[in-house]
Amino acid sequence: MSKYIALPRGVDEAAFDRAIAEFKAIVGAPHVLHTAEDLAPFLKIMIPAQIEAHAPSAAIAPANVDEVQRILAVCNRYKTPVWPISTGKNFGYGSAAPATRGQIILDLKRMNRIIEVDPDLCTALVESGVTYQQLYDYIKERKLPLWIDPPIPGPVAGPLGNTVERGVGYTPYGEHFLFSCGMEVVLADGQVLRTGMGAMPNSNTWQVFKWGYGPTLDGIFTQSNFGIVTKLGLWLMPAPPAYKPFVVRYPEHADIAKAIDTVRPLRIAQIIPNAGTVSNALWELAVINRRADLYPKAGPIPDATVLDLARKHGVGAWNVYTALYGTEESIAANWKIVTAAFKASGGTVLTQEDIGPNDPLFNYRRDVMRGELTMQEFGLYNWRGGGGSMWFSPVSQARGSETLKQMGLAKRVLDKYAIDYVGLFVIGWRDMHHIIDILYDRSQPEEMTKAHRCYDELLDDFAREGYGVYRTNIDFMSKVANLYGPVKAKVNRRIKQALDPNGILAPGKSGIGG
Repeated sequence: MSKYIALPRGVDEAAFDRAIAEFKAIVGAPHVLHTAEDLAPFLKIMIPAQIEAHAPSAAIAPANVDEVQRILAVCNRYKTPVWPISTGKNFGYGSAAPATRGQIILDLKRMNRIIEVDPDLCTALVESGVTYQQLYDYIKERKLPLWIDPPIPGPVAGPLGNTVERGVGYTPYGEHFLFSCGMEVVLADGQVLRTGMGAMPNSNTWQVFKWGYGPTLDGIFTQSNFGIVTKLGLWLMPAPPAYKPFVVRYPEHADIAKAIDTVRPLRIAQIIPNAGTVSNALWELAVINRRADLYPKAGPIPDATVLDLARKHGVGAWNVYTALYGTEESIAANWKIVTAAFKASGGTVLTQEDIGPNDPLFNYRRDVMRGELTMQEFGLYNWRGGGGSMWFSPVSQARGSETLKQMGLAKRVLDKYAIDYVGLFVIGWRDMHHIIDILYDRSQPEEMTKAHRCYDELLDDFAREGYGVYRTNIDFMSKVANLYGPVKAKVNRRIKQALDPNGILAPGKSGIGG
């Protein structure tokens, strides 16, 4: 029996022993983990997959780029694959676990320097392991008039990791990759590439001008395994003089169409400038309640019962959370436009004054839409209990008819597998991310099986209608990649072969290699 819980594919124990010894010489023995006990934190996943299929062989935590380069030299020599993570808090998508068994986790948490924050140009340059909490504290301690844009797991997640996965937040800077500027990337052969203006020696425009000269490369290092991003430039939002969050509640399931068709022109015109959310009643209820306390029966909660529960607990069938930003004068002018539009569509517009100071649902949305940090939304994981969560995230046009269609598709499959439709739309400029949290009990094998089949069927049904997901978990990366067609897959393979001929960087990531 091997001393390792897994070995890299094609690498025997003796060769791996030698590789481990060389890794320890580079980063120090305390930063190379390979026992079952030490690797336990990397084995905690929420998706319905057997951890044996994703067990790492080791975890290494370098302190700087030089150590990353030296680690990659060893990996190339022994053909040992590495799976880079920043904070590893990729909840609902696979957490820190690799796509395929036996990979070494390259844990970049020790590379956590905030290199620069420029309060005049509103930019930052951070390393891989910097968390949103760390950046938030840095700004607050220095009393800089800047906002960050965290995703929901902001206190424990990091801006580099979230951005390269093309995650989103909820202020006007919510499309994170769009508001990044300049990457440092360590390639598989150890070379260091700086994108955009960073390729110029002594450049002082790396964080202010995205493009540089020639082909723009930043995008190929997002959701890919073509390189290890070790530094990232961010554009930060200047703190506005005034801010007005609000919620619009709609009473019926079909009102989602009215809500979206009202939001879309306001969003495109930037009257509503932020990436707000439209959450269904069960999402609202699941954040602060346990399912058993509201509906102790088996099977999905019937639509009529959902409406009864919504009325009883003071939430809408659909709830639009968004905000206005600017001066008091500009907000007052836009407030008239916004309230007239929502009221004409049948929505009830409510502000903090209407709701009161102690509503947890309104307060956490108010906070994230101004760049504050909260973990309130992860109350969702208490809805069923058992530690199971998997995000299904198809993209939708910002049209009411499209959202009705997607909701119908989703509910048909979810009802079949007796899983509640806990859904939310994140409002882009012309698109929306339809986020469905598939909540189940990981301790029950039949629940695991149902959740896995449910996700698989959702992918098939949505793909037949031309809908793709923008992000997926480690168990479905290859299937999702195949849905995007053979030409894209062929181009990805060519880039991979050119940049990583030994296939050592995250094989299987986004369906590339492995």
